[in-house]
Amino acid sequence: MPGASWKRAVPLTYLPTRKARWRVNFWIGASRRWRSRPARRVKPRARRRFVAEFFDKYGALLAQGTLDTLVMTIASCLFAYLVGMPLGIWFSVTAPGGLRPNRAVNTVLGWIINIGRSIPFIILLVAIIPFTRLVVGTSLGVAGAVVPLTVAAAPFVARIVEQSLAEVDKGLIEAAHSFGASNFQIVTKVMLKESLPSLVRGAAITFVNLFGYSAMAGTVGAGGLGDIAIRYGYQRFQGDVMLVAVVLCVVLVQVFQTLGDLLARAIDKRA
Repeated sequence: MPGASWKRAVPLTYLPTRKARWRVNFWIGASRRWRSRPARRVKPRARRRFVAEFFDKYGALLAQGTLDTLVMTIASCLFAYLVGMPLGIWFSVTAPGGLRPNRAVNTVLGWIINIGRSIPFIILLVAIIPFTRLVVGTSLGVAGAVVPLTVAAAPFVARIVEQSLAEVDKGLIEAAHSFGASNFQIVTKVMLKESLPSLVRGAAITFVNLFGYSAMAGTVGAGGLGDIAIRYGYQRFQGDVMLVAVVLCVVLVQVFQTLGDLLARAIDKRA
């Protein structure tokens, strides 16, 4: 409570003893001295020394964590597209009004995609540990994280591909049919080509999602920036290390999202 308001609220004459009045005067004076004391400023030389010492101690760790995160994210994104893109094309082709409508196949593919997207990643990560060990021989490290990341992202990629192909103008498909193009030629030379800007934007979104998933994978020993933030920030209460790891994550996400948007605009004929 400020000194003036303290005196108005509790007049010194109402206090029963001299000792009580002395205590009130002591705390009023202390609060005034504390408010009048100038704020300490960190000297630039001390700040530079702190930054240099921090990166001397943790620079190699953060660099390795950044590299592990990029390897996990890029590798799993590539594998997810190898699995999810054919799945999405097949789902789009067999849809009602597609090139080869097939209700039974389309329903089964829809169930597979929706079930895969509905499982939380942290649960999927633990549930498929035996499968991960069967594929790469371990469930730890970067290799152990790529498998669950791929399994989690493939249904998401399939849905993005299906939505992108659905945006293609039906008139172009009918024109290709009238010129005698096969279904394979229509898919590769018309549908994929026309939906390329949307597919690029979807790839950027997939990368950002996988980047967040890779941080969750750090909870089970996958490494990367997520593992550093958890071990040093949460378990050891080193907020500076956690802050730098978070900043690196934000910067990397912004860079890849911006590159994806620029590439999509460059290849978009409508822009």
